[in-house]
Amino acid sequence: EPIRFGTGRILEGKGEGIYCYRFDPEKGRFRFVSLAKGIVNPSFLTATKNLNYIYAVNELKRAEGQDSGMISAFAFDPATGGLTFLNSRLTGGTDPCFVALDRGERFAAVANFMSGSVAVFPLRPDGSLGEASCVAQHSGRSLDAARQAGPHAHSVIFDSSNRTMFVPDLGLDSIVAYDFDETSGRVAANPARSAVSIPGAGPRYMEIHGNGRFAYTVNELSSTITASTYDDHDMTLSAFQEISTLPADYMGKSSCADLHIGVSGRFLYASNRGHDSIAIYSIDESTGRLLALGHESTRGGVPRNFTLDATGRWMLVANQDTDQIVLYSVDTVTGMLEFSGTELKVPTPVFVRTFPA
Repeated sequence: EPIRFGTGRILEGKGEGIYCYRFDPEKGRFRFVSLAKGIVNPSFLTATKNLNYIYAVNELKRAEGQDSGMISAFAFDPATGGLTFLNSRLTGGTDPCFVALDRGERFAAVANFMSGSVAVFPLRPDGSLGEASCVAQHSGRSLDAARQAGPHAHSVIFDSSNRTMFVPDLGLDSIVAYDFDETSGRVAANPARSAVSIPGAGPRYMEIHGNGRFAYTVNELSSTITASTYDDHDMTLSAFQEISTLPADYMGKSSCADLHIGVSGRFLYASNRGHDSIAIYSIDESTGRLLALGHESTRGGVPRNFTLDATGRWMLVANQDTDQIVLYSVDTVTGMLEFSGTELKVPTPVFVRTFPA
């Protein structure tokens, strides 16, 4: 089946909007489909399961004369790859960097990075965005005076029950938990379910394993991954392992960006910006512990984002500073990566995702 993906641009990036390509997983080849121009700083996006609608954050400090970024809604035509703008909403905070749909696809939740807040928007029947149902502001600071002088909400994760929403906050060294009302779209902080990270770690993004027993958080500042047990009855996280994403002998500067569990659930991957690599781990199916298997060069600078296709046989890595998306084949038995020989030239790619057509 053809697979589509889009890339965005960041502030002062060289991209022109959201790019859509068709990807053939049998041959490992790309074909350009469309470019939606004039979308300002679409640094992260998500789509409904039926691919009818796409939602992108506009990572801005000011919009419509206010100290706020925006979220934009689009109708998507899977046949042509065309995007039709529906509407935008102010996110109630600055530099929105992440958007996620709740499990019922009735709401879109946005993490505002610089202002340290999370906003929730109802989705109308026509795919457009309603007025925000709530904006929850974080407060506090942590160890790193330069990077953690205030809250910096970085992502949003809904649990399988759709009753809990987790927000990794880089500035607070905390996975902030909220009770989520899937009827009203409102949230209420639940400190008992929140998890505290090691001071200075800077949690950026988390994924809950498909078995519902483990969760893995990538820490931007410490270049580590936190493995936790996850209790899907009381929705609590308990850390049991911290593991570096860097080689033991690496002494240069680096920071983590993205993390994904492989399709089989047996492997985990994380990207290093600076070392410019993908760290590869196996996951012990009984204990959830990670075992470092090695690193694969990203063959470019600052791999801010990457994705695995639906087959689990391909990985696409977006190298922000070298204007390229690099394609790797994935050994589904060993979890290791091999450069396919294919690189796609895309200006300032900061996000890439595949969607089965």
